[in-house]
Amino acid sequence: MDLNYFDYKYSFPLESGESLPGFRLAYTTRGTLNSDQSNVVWVCHALTGNADAGDWWGGMVGPGKYYDPENRFVICANVIGSCYGSTGPLSVNPSTGKPFHHDFPMITIRDMVAALDLLRQELNIDRINTCIGGSVGGEQALEWAIFQPGLIENMVIIATSAIASPWCIAFNEAQRMAIEADPTWAEQRDDAGLAGMKAARAMAMISYRNYDTYGFTQALDNNEQLDGYKSAGYQRYQGEKLAERFNAFTYWVLSKVMDSHNVGRNRGSILNALNQVKARTLVVGIRSDLLFPPSEQQFLARHIPNAIYEEIDSLYGHDGFLIEFRPLTGIIRKWMASAASADVVSATNSLRTSSQPVK
Repeated sequence: MDLNYFDYKYSFPLESGESLPGFRLAYTTRGTLNSDQSNVVWVCHALTGNADAGDWWGGMVGPGKYYDPENRFVICANVIGSCYGSTGPLSVNPSTGKPFHHDFPMITIRDMVAALDLLRQELNIDRINTCIGGSVGGEQALEWAIFQPGLIENMVIIATSAIASPWCIAFNEAQRMAIEADPTWAEQRDDAGLAGMKAARAMAMISYRNYDTYGFTQALDNNEQLDGYKSAGYQRYQGEKLAERFNAFTYWVLSKVMDSHNVGRNRGSILNALNQVKARTLVVGIRSDLLFPPSEQQFLARHIPNAIYEEIDSLYGHDGFLIEFRPLTGIIRKWMASAASADVVSATNSLRTSSQPVK
């Protein structure tokens, strides 16, 4: 499967009032688009995800999985601000001939979605059967359903919210403080702040999992230990692992994107914004999620028209949306089947009504 690129060569205005001098989006497609575009599945990735949904969500996307390319046309695009082929802080700023680094402009979920929508238009896609995403990916799907109310037929949003909570913002700020504490962060070089980002990622993992996760997966080797704890090693491992594939500038920019998420901004209110959603909506919460607790998804389900709420009981907290593909698949399958059943009943009732003798 090849990585494709969409290059937008015009000035791209941002919600902050700044602009990008054009942008590139890296994207992948799996499967074949059918004639009426009824098989389009658009997957929106989370914070450090890439354009290959089968890579980071292999339990949901791929041959034999629920979103099988045999009968679905699956699209996933790497968002602006990221570092997997799309325009981001390490991209060259045309006005200087050097990477943006600290000068990359502030972007928001709304900006990401505006770029995704331009890609959609470039691909001549007029309808999205299903738009799905978890966490920051869910924020994108939700924003898109508000931005283009008639575009998405079915929306599945998992472990996400209508607005960034003070709790979430606090976690992100603590991570940025770790990056700032790295003495290299002030330098204009691609690997600036890398040690700080490792510490930031270790902090983030605590919010992605929870007390019980660590108790189960990182338990003591024995009762005589004085050092060398599994959980300590795990934190360092996660920091090193991200440093191999990410950079601190991108991490900083995308954490700020999370902070500014608010569907109600310049739309009167959050409730007014949610009421604009026309897509049939499934909202899924994860009972053990500390970062995006189920109360946030329950709020969405209450205020989005035609939405229902389902919940997964997972040991893995927020990361459950990436791991618990079996229960998630079961929930989505049942929900989609209910729509098909409702369509059959509606068609049957319509046929009966039309065949009634005229009196």
